[in-house]
Amino acid sequence: MSLSQRWPYELLLGWRYTRAGRATRRNGFISFISAASMLGIALGVAALIIVLSVMNGFQKDVAGRMLSVISHVEVFSPDGGALPDPARTLTEVRQHPEVIGAAPFIGAQGLLARGETMQGAIVRGIDPALEPNVTDVAAEMRDTLLPKLVPGEFGILLGSDLARKLGVGEGDQVTLIAPSSQVTPAGVVPRLKQMTVVGTFSSGHYEYDSALAMLHMDDAARIFRLEGPTGIRLKLRDLHQARQVTDQLAGSLSGHLLLLDWTRQNRTWFAAVQLEKRMMFIILTLIVAVAAFNLVSTLVMTVQDKRADIAILRTLGASPASIMKIFIVQGALVGVIGTLAGLALGLLIAFNIDVIVPFLEGVFRASFLPKDIYLISKMPSDPQASDIVPIAVISLLLAFVATIYPSWRASRVNPAEALRYE
Repeated sequence: MSLSQRWPYELLLGWRYTRAGRATRRNGFISFISAASMLGIALGVAALIIVLSVMNGFQKDVAGRMLSVISHVEVFSPDGGALPDPARTLTEVRQHPEVIGAAPFIGAQGLLARGETMQGAIVRGIDPALEPNVTDVAAEMRDTLLPKLVPGEFGILLGSDLARKLGVGEGDQVTLIAPSSQVTPAGVVPRLKQMTVVGTFSSGHYEYDSALAMLHMDDAARIFRLEGPTGIRLKLRDLHQARQVTDQLAGSLSGHLLLLDWTRQNRTWFAAVQLEKRMMFIILTLIVAVAAFNLVSTLVMTVQDKRADIAILRTLGASPASIMKIFIVQGALVGVIGTLAGLALGLLIAFNIDVIVPFLEGVFRASFLPKDIYLISKMPSDPQASDIVPIAVISLLLAFVATIYPSWRASRVNPAEALRYE
C-alpha cells in the first residue's frame, strides 16, 4: 500500500503546501515567509526555555548558597535580647519530628577595624559544637576552623571577601567595635575588643562572604553584654516545609517568642525573582505569539495562490471541511516543526550554558555576572518540565489558532469564481 493510500489526502496536501515548491517566484516568496515564521517560533521557544532555565538556576543556586549560611528556621526573643530560657526552648524545638538540628546563637551588628580600614559586619556568636548541625558552611569547618574558636581567646572567623577588604589573614588582629557603649571617666565611648583572625571561610554567597564574622558565643556574650543566646537556629528534614513547621512551633513553644523561616527572612528577594520570572515569561511569550501569527499572512498568501487548486478539489468532491483541514495542517506543521526546533535548541543551550557562557566571556573579555552585583559569578541553569511543557503547549496552541481564519477563508472559496480567469 502506497503512502498516499495510508494517509488522508488533507495531510499530504498540507505537507506539500508547507514545503511550498519554488516553481514560481510567488511560491518561493511564500516558502520564505513560511520559513521565517518557523524560525521565529523556534527562536521564541528557545529564548523562553533558556531564560526561564537560567532564572530557575539562579534562584536555586542563590537559595542553596544562602541556606549554607542561614538556617531553615530561627527562634528569637521579641525584644532582641537574650532568650528567657534557652535550654527549655532547645528541648521543645528538638521534639518536633521535622527538626534534625538546633543550635543557639548570638546575633549582632558591629564594625571591624584594621588600621584606617573599617567595615560593617554581621556578628554571629556560635557554639562550635552545635553550629555544624544547622548550616552547611559550619559543617565544612567542623574539624578545621571551628575548633579554633576557644572561649576566652577571642578568636574570629571572617568571610573571605570581608577579610580581603580589611586586608587581613589568619593570625592578624582586628578591632571589633560593638554598638553598645560604656561609661568611662573620659565619657561614653564605644566598646572595643581586639580579636585574632583564626581563619576565613567562603560560602559562595557574596552578601555573607563580605559581611559575616563568627566568634564563640561566650565571647560574643561578653562583648555585647548579653546573658545568653539571642536565638536558636533550626535545620529541618525538608526545607520546603519551613513555613508549616514555623507555624506549628509558634503554637507549641513556651513563652512569647518570634519565629522566622528562611522564606520570610528573604521574602523580598524571592518575591522579586518570582515576579521577574513571570514578567519574562509574558514578554517572551509575546515573541512566540508574533511569530505564530505570521502564519496568518503565510496562509492567506497560500490560499490566494492556490485558489485554482482549491476550486479543482471542490469540483472533484472535496468538502469545505476538507479544504479547511488542508490549510490547518499546513499551519500546524509549521508550528510543530518550529516548536520542536525551539525545544531542541533551547534545551541544548540550557544544558550546556556552563560551557557556552565562559567561552563567550573569553571571546568578549567581559564578566557577565560580577559577583558583587549578582551574588553569584557563574551562570546557572536548571531546566524544569513545569516550565518547558507549558511553553511547548502555548506555542502549539498559538500556531493552531493562527491557522483558523485563513483556513476558514480557504473553505469559502467559490469554485466558479476561482476558475473564471484560469
